[in-house]
Amino acid sequence: MTDFAATKAMFHLPEGVIYLDGNSLGPLPRAATAHVGQAMEAEWGQRLITGWNKAGWMALPTQLGDRIGALIGAEPGHVVVGDTLSIKVYQALASALQLNPDRRVVLTDNGNFPSDIYMAEGLLQMLDKGYELKVVAPEAVAGHIDDTVAVLMLTEVDYRTGRWHDMKALTALAHDAGALAVWDLAHTAGAVPVDLSGAGADFAVGCTYKYLNGGPGAPAFIYVAPRHAGRAVPALSGWLGHEAPFAFDLDYRPGAGIERMRVGTPPVLQIRALETAMDIWDMADINDVRARSVELCDLFIAEVEAACPDLTLNTPRDAARRGSQVSFRHSEGYAVMQALIARGVIGDFRAPDNLRFGFTPLYIDEADVHGAVRILADILTNRLWDRPEYKVRAAVT
Repeated sequence: MTDFAATKAMFHLPEGVIYLDGNSLGPLPRAATAHVGQAMEAEWGQRLITGWNKAGWMALPTQLGDRIGALIGAEPGHVVVGDTLSIKVYQALASALQLNPDRRVVLTDNGNFPSDIYMAEGLLQMLDKGYELKVVAPEAVAGHIDDTVAVLMLTEVDYRTGRWHDMKALTALAHDAGALAVWDLAHTAGAVPVDLSGAGADFAVGCTYKYLNGGPGAPAFIYVAPRHAGRAVPALSGWLGHEAPFAFDLDYRPGAGIERMRVGTPPVLQIRALETAMDIWDMADINDVRARSVELCDLFIAEVEAACPDLTLNTPRDAARRGSQVSFRHSEGYAVMQALIARGVIGDFRAPDNLRFGFTPLYIDEADVHGAVRILADILTNRLWDRPEYKVRAAVT
């Protein structure tokens, strides 16, 4: 059984703060400061460029890829870390389209993260081969999977509502129709059990700064199923995805397997920070995390609905249909969230009217839920949100 008191002690959590925004940015692992400092001083500082060999920097993306892969049900050697999530979405979708060249429809839903949709739009327009991006309601996805679809591209958990797609069922429908499936795990990796191999996913991507707690700007990851790894053509033919980068050939030859999905120089310091977060994950069982998450979310929903009648639940009530976050709607949701943050309860706001709260059992417990609801109820009951300073939109909401 996972000792959640022990995992909570591994994070730096500011005094007086209840942090319910780990679905946007995880908190700082206590060990990260020293570990990154050691990498800066002993590796970069003392070894300079020799750190690529002597400190093993070049191998870090696949080493961390395997550690993340173990958490998301990937086969060893089929996940690599690096670049940003948008870049990895672009790579995965482009490779999937190349593997299914006779079709022209990419199917997604309007709960997908906008950046994924933007990347798809840009890629399809650039290819200029008559592709169509079909965007449907989340509950309508299954009914639109047919023999015109080349790629099904979905985020497993909706970033606004927490609605959870059935990866295994939808992937099976896609394969039965002759389509490939690309999954974005931004709101599932580290939040719920994921079994890429068991679900038959073709490609998957995700970020490491949310539930995995890798820090702001932490690199993304990409998964390529073994059946595709040797023939997927990387749309971004980066130097480090070359078969022999230091041969300095002028012609690109893709590296073996997942190595071909590398693009740019690994962000070594960010990866060192991510290592400390993965050390905490070594202390946890994702099934225990999921069970505790369900308990915390159910408790939060029940207490908010009892104490805050002005809020409307915008997340599936059935735990089997939601991830590890809860959203409530309020016409002045932005101001309410700013008032909460001012009182030390940090969640976030997603347009048009969603107050969004993430539940990360590695460092959130029942006392945090009770405390957050008490403060939320006070803000709503006494209209403490109705102040001009809480209605001024910041750059990041």
